[in-house]
Amino acid sequence: MVWKKIASQSDIASGKGKAFEVDGNRIAVFNQNGYHAIDDVCVHQDGSLAPGSLDGDIVECPLHFWHYNIRTGELKDYLKDIKLRTYPVKIQESDIYIDV
Repeated sequence: MVWKKIASQSDIASGKGKAFEVDGNRIAVFNQNGYHAIDDVCVHQDGSLAPGSLDGDIVECPLHFWHYNIRTGELKDYLKDIKLRTYPVKIQESDIYIDV
């Protein structure tokens, strides 16, 4: 377990996501009823999920509208048994840390 500080809470608006490069991995962090981190790569054509629109726990890829659960990483349509990696998130003194 290696906790890495990636941002301050004020860096990610409520109901939005932001992409970060952490140890060579593209990771999207969403501020939606808490903070959630998943791989920032749609399996369809490697599009970034961070700028996608949120509907509850579901983010929609802005390129071709594939849908992922930001808590579980699970793809909700098109293909079965596809899950993006998720990362534990903790808040410490208004900073966001993820376990990579």
